[in-house]
Amino acid sequence: MSQATRAVILFAHGARDPQWAEPFLQLAGQVQQKLPGSIVALAFLELMTPSLTDCATQLAEQGVSEVIIVPAFMARGAHLRRDLPVLVEKLVQQFPHIQFRVTAALGEAEPVLAAMADWVTRQ
Repeated sequence: MSQATRAVILFAHGARDPQWAEPFLQLAGQVQQKLPGSIVALAFLELMTPSLTDCATQLAEQGVSEVIIVPAFMARGAHLRRDLPVLVEKLVQQFPHIQFRVTAALGEAEPVLAAMADWVTRQ
């Protein structure tokens, strides 16, 4: 089996309660099933591990050359506007051989909003 060169990091806020992470772990598992040739990882801004930096370090050690960071946030608040760009800039400097790309917040994606609207209307 060849080594994955592409990775997806689901980047979530983090919480003190470990159960909070369960939906994100499930999401990571489902994404991994759909992207078997990529590495799918979960990283947190605070309160949980691994951090985005630790996650990127592990991926660099595995030889990844492309990382797509998907903010698993409902919307682009202060953490995504201020904190994430600083973190990503540090990653770019630390790992110049890796191409980093950040997507829109998961909750801002039209298919995600449509799926949530469908779920709400079925309640």
